[in-house]
Amino acid sequence: MSGRIRVRFLDTRPLRGSQPFRDLWIGTSVSQLGGQIGNVAVLAQVWDLTGSPVGTGAIGLATGLPMLLFGLLGGALADTVDRRALVRATTTGQLLVAAALCAQALAHNRNVLLLLALVALATVFSALGAPARRTFPVRLLPGDQVAAGLALTNVSFQAAMLAGPAAAGLIIARWDFPAAYGIQAVAMAVSMLAVIRLPAMRPEGGEGTASEGGGGWRRRAKGGVFGLGPAKGGGLGRAKGGGRALAKVSAAGPLRGGRRGPERGGRRRAERGGWRIVLRRPTLWGSMATDLAATLLAMPVALFPLVNEIRFGGNPRTLGLFLSAVAVGGITAGLLSGTVTRWRRGGLVQLSAAVVWGLALAGFGLAGPLWLALGCLAAAGAADTVSVVTRSALVQWETPDAYRGRVSSVEHVIGVAGPELGNFRGGLLASATSAPFSLVLGGVSAVLAVLAVAATNAPLRAYRTPSHGGADTDAGPVPDADLAVASGQVP
Repeated sequence: MSGRIRVRFLDTRPLRGSQPFRDLWIGTSVSQLGGQIGNVAVLAQVWDLTGSPVGTGAIGLATGLPMLLFGLLGGALADTVDRRALVRATTTGQLLVAAALCAQALAHNRNVLLLLALVALATVFSALGAPARRTFPVRLLPGDQVAAGLALTNVSFQAAMLAGPAAAGLIIARWDFPAAYGIQAVAMAVSMLAVIRLPAMRPEGGEGTASEGGGGWRRRAKGGVFGLGPAKGGGLGRAKGGGRALAKVSAAGPLRGGRRGPERGGRRRAERGGWRIVLRRPTLWGSMATDLAATLLAMPVALFPLVNEIRFGGNPRTLGLFLSAVAVGGITAGLLSGTVTRWRRGGLVQLSAAVVWGLALAGFGLAGPLWLALGCLAAAGAADTVSVVTRSALVQWETPDAYRGRVSSVEHVIGVAGPELGNFRGGLLASATSAPFSLVLGGVSAVLAVLAVAATNAPLRAYRTPSHGGADTDAGPVPDADLAVASGQVP
């Protein structure tokens, strides 16, 4: 980030240069929009059936529990089977559940338990497939475009968050619930077609990490014998003859050879240590701890109605503006993400964005005028987008492919559970004190927690993303004795 900063708009190279990623992005974007329409339909139908906030609150239980229970299982599956096949199967399940939701609406179902059961089943399929889906960009894109690809995905998500609920309101008002669920099913079918067009993506084993190492050594297959030699540019590269160039991640020497899990009937045994690698690599646990601190301590959404009631007369339009401001900030940051996705100091960028997030939400707690409150929320939304994009790229790059499914599942569970628990914490504290106090204390606490991570995690502060080349999909297991050395020496 040194030197003159050039403001760049959204980096669209991944869409122009990779047909598989373009197909995936289109399918994902359509499914996200359809998913938002379906979510609003579920919320409205549950309210129509129960007329109780307890009923609508049960939706969170129907989605949260399956995500926690099956998210980690999905990560283990992603490291043992073809990830495209896994996502294809889980997307089929989501498509069938969307069709079932449409059918129950057409049948004028009055049983809320049936509706919640279908919501839970859809979440099971989503949780099983999400870890594998998160590994796709790093397998489809060159190294210097991974962050840009994640930024594009985030922009489509923010756009769906902004447009989906409004579209759902119009659709439900005009054609009722079956039309909303039907559109969700069509969207899932489009996503299915995109996944079918992807190449096979089996988890691969070997050595090293997917990130650029500091020592600049590589292993190259030649006549069945591995030879060591310096890699050009000191980082990852493709070895001649089709071999993979593997970066050495420590000046103390290359990592010892790992074992590739045996394959049986199209499946491979997952490499051992998949969960422990998160704790043993400072860049991984630091990045996830930063995100958890930001969301657990400062998530503001549950306090929006109370802040609106205290300061702005409870106007429902103002409440809608709160949510829109966050989305507008996120979309704006996404459209300008070409600036940050080209910065190689990904760890420092994530830490800085998390600090801005906390400060912005503390400012929202203190803001008096509406324009200032909306400005703080927009800043928080922009910081969140930057943090998500940089964290996602860092996690994928720092994780050997043999472990990406399990590590991605941990990241996914943190990304889902952190905000939910953060909203619960904020609401509980606000009920004992006040909404402004909860927001300010949460924002300041998040900043202090992130600064503590930064102060104790030098590898995360100094982390640099790879500048060229594709992801090293042969990155494999790191023996326990080497993990402490490798993780502490990444520049």
